[in-house]
Amino acid sequence: MKNLYNILFLITILFSSSFVKSQEDILSKINEIGTLEQKVMMPMRDGVRLATDIYVPKSDKKVPIIFSRTPYNFNSWGDGEEKNRTHQRAYEALKRGYAYVVQNERGRYFSEGEWDILGTPLTDGYDAFSWMSEQSWSNGKIGTLGCSSTAEWQMAVAALDHPSHAAMVPQGFGAGVGRVGDFYEQGNWYRGGVEQLLFGTWLYGVEHDKFKPRIPAGASQEDLIRISRFYDLAPENPPVDWAEKIKHLPLQDLLKNVGGKKEIFDKMIKRKPNDQDWYKGGLYHDNMDFGVPSFWFVSWYDVATTPNIALFNHVRENSVDQYVNDNQYLIIAPTLHCGFTRATENTIVGERSVGDARLNYEEQIYDWFNLMLKEKQNDFKDNTPRVQYYTMGSNKWQSSEVWPPENTEMTTFYLSSDGSANTMYGDGKLTTLKRKIKNNSDSFLYDPMDPVTSNGGGVCCMGNAVKGGAYDQQEVERRDDVLVYTSETLKNGFEVTGFINSSIYISSDVKDTDITIKLIDVYPDGTAYNIDETIQRVRYREGYDKEVFMEKGNVYKVDLSQMSTSNHFKKNHKIRIEISSSNFPRFARNLNTGGDNFNESKGIVARNTIHHSKKYPSSISLPIVKK
Repeated sequence: MKNLYNILFLITILFSSSFVKSQEDILSKINEIGTLEQKVMMPMRDGVRLATDIYVPKSDKKVPIIFSRTPYNFNSWGDGEEKNRTHQRAYEALKRGYAYVVQNERGRYFSEGEWDILGTPLTDGYDAFSWMSEQSWSNGKIGTLGCSSTAEWQMAVAALDHPSHAAMVPQGFGAGVGRVGDFYEQGNWYRGGVEQLLFGTWLYGVEHDKFKPRIPAGASQEDLIRISRFYDLAPENPPVDWAEKIKHLPLQDLLKNVGGKKEIFDKMIKRKPNDQDWYKGGLYHDNMDFGVPSFWFVSWYDVATTPNIALFNHVRENSVDQYVNDNQYLIIAPTLHCGFTRATENTIVGERSVGDARLNYEEQIYDWFNLMLKEKQNDFKDNTPRVQYYTMGSNKWQSSEVWPPENTEMTTFYLSSDGSANTMYGDGKLTTLKRKIKNNSDSFLYDPMDPVTSNGGGVCCMGNAVKGGAYDQQEVERRDDVLVYTSETLKNGFEVTGFINSSIYISSDVKDTDITIKLIDVYPDGTAYNIDETIQRVRYREGYDKEVFMEKGNVYKVDLSQMSTSNHFKKNHKIRIEISSSNFPRFARNLNTGGDNFNESKGIVARNTIHHSKKYPSSISLPIVKK
């Protein structure tokens, strides 16, 4: 045992030494070409100061700024992957003639004030732009850059149209999208009126306790730099087996049950999809203007792929400034959340290989910033398509001037069966011929205490509860509470690229339930890879501003929120959809009571019936690329 401790100690020393050496190397490179000023406490209009690190090139010229504001820890001292990445990003900016500024949101680490996810004042971004643009080394042009929570704040601040906010590169930005068209995402909190549970697990890992140690207000920069060498202020929570703990009911006690910091979660879990509090914080909504040229980055297996693409279209079509409309660009990669640069010669997303999905992301980003921030004409617009998207299956990058591409045609596939579509062994069919629909229905029992288990998909931040990506769905399809509808074997392959619509007719013996749908690519050997999925709470079928409950014996049409993809279904493959009433724990369970759901501990079993007939033509419509 003593030898084992010695080996582990030696490994720790070697790893630490290697990390320190890499930190020293990148800092040495930074010091050769620039200067670093740490813990600059940037003042906001209400007196709160935000901790900021500033990297400036050694130059007599005024330079543009690349700005990242984040809730994550970038303290330069000690170890940690995020800190090393910050230095690397700064170095890449410096060597290209940019200043790089990274700042913690209010209430995070060394920044003063109180943190509230999705509720940070928009004025913080505006005030930061004003402060930076007035510095002696600034040329007055600022571009914002970041992924996930480092991107989510950018959209709403872009609506303020600060004169220095000249360009942005938001990546994996769904948590900043509130309401756009038919989507009431409210920062990834909802999909189709159903809570996405990622925020429970994410908040457990990142939220600082209200009783956290605090630096005294007004501490000097000198003191803060010294203190930051010894105190990281980063919480380190006990590990949680989320695969088990996420099952806890009532949902409002999810974090309380694991000893988590629950103040923000407690407040948000009680909000309905159109609660007015969603419109008071830092989310972007489609009644706001948008004033910044943008280069958007989206992933096929992310939390909010379709709403993110919908936002790109909304900005292109609705900004009051034609210059802004004309300067919107989009990349859609076949990766997980913020996984753009992780593509390889053989990119595996979940279990599915999607081929060589690499792209020169960094080169394109800096060409974009060079054009927008340096007022220097280059060939960005000549070389960069309006929309770059990766088609899975054929495994290639493609481009289009609009989304969806103009050469697509919506083709409707109708559900049909002899009344027993339950499981992959049932008789559920997909047909493009409406006359071949069998006037029938399929029923299943949905028990909230035994929900259909999530298997892959567009997820983020859920620990061991759910893995993201494409996985074989055959195990899920063996459940009796999953209806499976499959096309004939494809004699010729075809590409599906664009938004996917689905309309399902349902009746039930309960007041409220959910409908889930999943699009599947079935390989000749039976492997069934999930392409995209969505959900709809039936009480919100007529809009999110009201709840309309079902009555036993009545049939209701439910239009689910759109899905999207670019996938080539090859010859000898099949198209399949799964329908059920749960996809847990990606989405919260509907307890079927018609109650508030979040404060309930017991559910009731629902008998749900999906109708397909000439009167009730349940269907899914796919955007097929015309040859």
